[in-house]
Amino acid sequence: MYKLGRGNRDKVQQFMTITGASEKVALQALKASDWHLEGAFDFFYSQPQVSAVNTRHLEDIFNRYKEPNGDMIMVEGVSQLCNDLQVDPQDIVMLVISWHMKAATMCEFTREEFIGGLQSIGVDSIDKFRGKLPSLRAEIKDDNKFREIYNFAFTWAREKGQKSLSLETAIGMWQLLFAERNWPLLDHWCQFLEVRHNKAISRDTWAQLLEFVKTIDPQLSNYDDEGAWPYLIDEFVEYLTENGFVQRNK
Repeated sequence: MYKLGRGNRDKVQQFMTITGASEKVALQALKASDWHLEGAFDFFYSQPQVSAVNTRHLEDIFNRYKEPNGDMIMVEGVSQLCNDLQVDPQDIVMLVISWHMKAATMCEFTREEFIGGLQSIGVDSIDKFRGKLPSLRAEIKDDNKFREIYNFAFTWAREKGQKSLSLETAIGMWQLLFAERNWPLLDHWCQFLEVRHNKAISRDTWAQLLEFVKTIDPQLSNYDDEGAWPYLIDEFVEYLTENGFVQRNK
């Protein structure tokens, strides 16, 4: 590594570890972002990942996991794929993969979704796919990609024909997504929903919660009671203060 200060050397190493990129690519991204790590991640993930893949190999991979009498990969095929990738089906990386594949439904992939996703990721073998998992998982750390994946998750996890997301599924998805962001109020939010709400979650509530998590500090010091938050989030704030989970100075 050419002459760099210790701080910048550490940033290069951290960038390479998280993204799986080469030193050359790490230097390019960090220079383009004036050595700001978050900006470097944004730069890196905004670039098209060009990779030559063998289309025949992609077809072979799809055929390995698809239903014997159909042209879809269903739950059993997804489970086998997870085994071959050596990941837990509940690992958030499977959500990231589904996002890349633009999958319409959880635990299902059409031929077009699956093959298009592998092309997007740039892999044409299970070994290469497994090798990409660390960089795929790291995409959650990028704010822009996290927002896209978060919004994708609502439709992906929703039951077919339903406009809302069942409460049980929504809580499971929030626990998966916000565990990556270490939101301190996550457990309180889930408990509040089970005790006070106990209904399906609308798309508006799903979207607005992300804004709440991103903009309101855990002590609610910058929460505006007159703000345009959904009624459910206003109720959550009341729940937190009434139960002494948060002490607000109004």
